[in-house]
Amino acid sequence: MHNTRFTFIDLFAGIGGFKMALSNNGGHCLGFSEINKDAINTYCDNFQIEASYNLGDITKIKELPNHDILTAGVPCQSWSIAGKNLGFDDDRGQLWNDTICLLEQSKPKAFIFENVKGLVDPRNKKALSYILERIKQAGYHANYYVVNSFDYGVPQNRIRVYIIGFREKSYFQKFVLPKPSDKKIKLADILGIAIKQSKSNQIVQMDLFGNIVESQTMSLSNTNGFNDYFLFNDLRNGHTTIHSWDILDANQRQKDICFLLLKNRRKSLYGELDGNPLSLVQLQNLDRSINQSEIDGLIKLEILKPEEYGFIVRDYDINHLTIDEKFLLSFANDHNIIIDVLTSQKIFRVENISITNTIESLKEKGIIECNEIRYDFKNTKISTGLFGVNRIFLPSSDIFPTLVASDTNDFITLKTIEASNHDDFKNKFISEVYNPKEFRRITKNEACLIQGFPKDFKLPETRTKWMKLIGNSVSVPVIDKLCKAIIETGVFESNQSIELQVVKENMQMRDCA
Repeated sequence: MHNTRFTFIDLFAGIGGFKMALSNNGGHCLGFSEINKDAINTYCDNFQIEASYNLGDITKIKELPNHDILTAGVPCQSWSIAGKNLGFDDDRGQLWNDTICLLEQSKPKAFIFENVKGLVDPRNKKALSYILERIKQAGYHANYYVVNSFDYGVPQNRIRVYIIGFREKSYFQKFVLPKPSDKKIKLADILGIAIKQSKSNQIVQMDLFGNIVESQTMSLSNTNGFNDYFLFNDLRNGHTTIHSWDILDANQRQKDICFLLLKNRRKSLYGELDGNPLSLVQLQNLDRSINQSEIDGLIKLEILKPEEYGFIVRDYDINHLTIDEKFLLSFANDHNIIIDVLTSQKIFRVENISITNTIESLKEKGIIECNEIRYDFKNTKISTGLFGVNRIFLPSSDIFPTLVASDTNDFITLKTIEASNHDDFKNKFISEVYNPKEFRRITKNEACLIQGFPKDFKLPETRTKWMKLIGNSVSVPVIDKLCKAIIETGVFESNQSIELQVVKENMQMRDCA
């Protein structure tokens, strides 16, 4: 295998994750395609490649030189949860067509295409079927594989889809997805610290929502049974969930009211959404002793917030309304408008109509008036966390969350905690890690290692720039394993025969001379 030689083209090259893995396995890059200036500079700087090797914008490439394998990390925002899930309705979704056209034109022996897990979600079933059918029409036998980078040698929970195909059916049939690595690299290895195993008694393992679990894909528990990270969130509950009332100056009575809201806000009795605000009357139906001043106190602490939930519609002149105002008012029922009824309508997002702005406009015109106030937690965006912190990972954690281009509010601490029970564990974390701010973001070198690059891989100095580049990259060890599996099929063996024939001809010519 070490003597295998093959050529490849690197589309949507980024900073060179495909390039590094394929080159390490005998591949020779004939050219790459990238339009981001920082990525181009990083690619050329690290691999000592002239910018002239950049084929440029894929939409303007007419043909590719002959090569053995085509790689492409097709932009993922069209299918990502982090994006708008527009698929082929997004111009970036159309880049799949450009990629497959170049595949059909150049006819390499094999290819590897990478994308986010969202591509295989049920909502994108038709899109995936279309892509696979187009690949088949281009003359290839292919399948898709869902792979977690953690299984192939990086301490990161990064699930991606890889579509791998061959021009010859016999090689496709020989391809076998590599088995997960026996030796797992953990977060502590990246941080360069040794973890002392706790001798505490085993405690039941819980998931993010406080449910008992037997095992999880993402290993969140070490040998003492405690979760290896703390989640900062007011909408979920668990032994290692930190709520705003845990770290603000809230008394026990206020905490009890918060837990009451937390326990009931997801019940369908209170609305159509996954989480609904509750009115004072609804809260009093759960606990008759709750009064308005207690709710106001939680608002003052910035734990709760009031929300205008219901509106009564007054008489109005339709000629004085905007198109958006007319559309919103069409959802009125018996002269009443309920916010969660509007929020549950997908059409507002599709048409890019702001419910908040339209409501304010109708209020200013005196067409609607609020007739119901409800209360919810102030921090209701789960991924944002609390006060700039989403999760803090202990060094005992097996893995770190998916690195993304926009960075996250995920942090690490180098401190380990010894505790006898869950309450002790949480209290010690707050006093020894959170309050003294004994936590930080991962560094550039750590991000490289978490993604499978050398720690000294050259990246821009600015965090927003290097995080975008490393977050958009593929995990190098995953591509390395997939490349080795493709080589194992023997698809490039004819290359070696050609090379051997050239060597023999050169020797014969030398002998004749």
